[in-house]
Amino acid sequence: MSAAGRKVFLCTCNGTMPLDRDALAKGLGIAPPNLHTALCQKELDRYAGGAVGDLVVACTQEARLFDQLAEEGGKAQSIRFVNIRESAGWSAEARAATPKIVALLEAAGLPEPEPVPSVAYQSEGQLLIVGQGDAALYWAQALSGPLAVTVLMTGRSASAEIRGERNYPVYSGELVGLTGWLGAFEAEWRQRNPIDLDLCTRCGACVRACPERAIGFDFQVDLDRCRDHRDCVAACGAVGAIDFARSDTARHARFDLVLDLQRTPAFTQHQPPQGYLAPGPDPLLQARAVAELATMTGEFEKPRYFAYKPSICAHSRAQKQGCTLCIDVCSTRAIRPDGEHVAVEPHLCLGCGGCATVCPSGAMAYAYPSAADLGRRMRTLLHSYARAGGRDACLLLHAAGGRRVIETLARRGRGLPARVIPLEIEHIASVGIDLWLAALAWGASQVGVLAAGGEAPQYLEALAFQMKIAQVIAEAQGYQGEHFRLIRAGEGSDGEPAGAASEGRAAAALWDWPVALAPRVAATFAATSEKRRTLALAFDHLALHAPIPQTSIALPAGAPFGTLEVDRDRCTMCLACVGSCPEGALLDHPESPKLRFIESSCVQCGLCAATCPENAIALVPRLELTPEARAPRLLIEAAVHACIRCGKPMGTQKLVRAMIERLRHHSMFAGEDQLKRLEMCADCRVLDLMASEHSADIRDS
Repeated sequence: MSAAGRKVFLCTCNGTMPLDRDALAKGLGIAPPNLHTALCQKELDRYAGGAVGDLVVACTQEARLFDQLAEEGGKAQSIRFVNIRESAGWSAEARAATPKIVALLEAAGLPEPEPVPSVAYQSEGQLLIVGQGDAALYWAQALSGPLAVTVLMTGRSASAEIRGERNYPVYSGELVGLTGWLGAFEAEWRQRNPIDLDLCTRCGACVRACPERAIGFDFQVDLDRCRDHRDCVAACGAVGAIDFARSDTARHARFDLVLDLQRTPAFTQHQPPQGYLAPGPDPLLQARAVAELATMTGEFEKPRYFAYKPSICAHSRAQKQGCTLCIDVCSTRAIRPDGEHVAVEPHLCLGCGGCATVCPSGAMAYAYPSAADLGRRMRTLLHSYARAGGRDACLLLHAAGGRRVIETLARRGRGLPARVIPLEIEHIASVGIDLWLAALAWGASQVGVLAAGGEAPQYLEALAFQMKIAQVIAEAQGYQGEHFRLIRAGEGSDGEPAGAASEGRAAAALWDWPVALAPRVAATFAATSEKRRTLALAFDHLALHAPIPQTSIALPAGAPFGTLEVDRDRCTMCLACVGSCPEGALLDHPESPKLRFIESSCVQCGLCAATCPENAIALVPRLELTPEARAPRLLIEAAVHACIRCGKPMGTQKLVRAMIERLRHHSMFAGEDQLKRLEMCADCRVLDLMASEHSADIRDS
């Protein structure tokens, strides 16, 4: 048996899945396959003997065992694992799930995504622990062997005690700055305590000398109790560790890792940098963080998840701000303004893909996998499902956390409906309107996105807004029903933790979702890595088969498609808008003063409106589905002003009149003769000025 040229192993998992071998054979176009019942147990020898070439194993529970046996056999070239049990076989509609199983097997045989450049990290175990003295010193003692620990004690702690052995540096103060990532953190702090713990010998003389007992064995001074006797200074003597007038309080150092035990963490973004753990004061969370820190030494790498094309970025032009969507949605603060474009720090990027999803132009794209690779997988799933007899497909996109939700539904509930095809992606925010609408064109009735909990709120807001736009486009063309749904299986709207109630909501959202109308003919186009190109292909197919054909669809404010309205009375044809447009949607004309517009290229970034000195441009969000949207059309044409002296064209009449009105009361243009020069070309203006000065000289003589 083969799927995409791979040998496939199927097992009914002790008879708990009612697999139909004849229906599977028909759907895959092969001879009826052998079905195992206990491939990971009593039939393990059959797998070991048949593990030759490229394999697909329809079991993820025993992936480690099957992988090990294939490696020992030495005849397997590659192996893929696909879950058909929780995804299809363990369902109240398991007997109708054959088309879905066929689709999952076919997609498993697809090639891996194209490799992308990697981002490297190197950590030598230099750890900074920040927090109250007792907890910070406790974990410092525990970690000082495997890691090179430095402690920054923030505030006093009655139970903290610095021991005599100097196994690691201890400082006291306030953390005032922390930047960086795994292997490259820069910490800045300000010493607040009069005792410099780096100079302190921990002899305890100051503790014994203080009459108010304002100094404890954490060697910090309680300034509220101190009465300025300065007996501690005298007791410290030549060591000189105590200085109440210290001015050099600024400190900084570089670290590989940070354990932040403060109640208010140094990083407040939803996803802090890798190598930074902030469990707060909870001892259990602290223990988990410490266990994780132990794995963070050595060399690491990850894919460079994004690809950025600054030439079409609509962030800024001529110090006018346009689009900031990628900056606003980034939960790691990896994106920042950089002049007319943006800059992405790859070490901070954690691969959510939200920036690519909200980017209106496609300047920011998700690279691993690319939209083309993921689109190929989506199209394969939907086409294979339809060829095997499946109807009303619902594509369910989920990340790793969603896998646990699906498994729970299969083990404790009704599982997934037979028409719901799960597809695991890197992050739910990495797929947006381009591939959703493409999936609808490829034959999907619906696309669901499963949020398992813990996602940044800005991701969910962005996905919900894009679904709103996609739904408007589908409904306006007569594709009835709800096509796109964000399924929140994690924390509920009232903040309760994920559990039986939230999983019940997820099950209801899938089982009670009425089928929506899909195109009568499935598209065959391939997704591209150019977002606007994929959208254009999807728009064309949906429009071609629309039950209610439309030429123009009004969209919500903020949509990345639309036209412009230009106030003809205000516009002076200065063409500043043309220079500001990053997408080439606004064009001038080489021979006459005309402003032209290509609607399909407009991303509604607003740079043209922000740049226009006359405030003559307004954005109108809509989707134009006529061929004219892709060709330049005339927005406004102005009459040409000719030089009143030589007749040479020198601009538009409106522009010259506006210039005259603005300069009429300027001291340099007090007379009518001076104003008339504004209606002359540069050469004639000089000649007229020289003639006027010559006449004045003659009169004076």
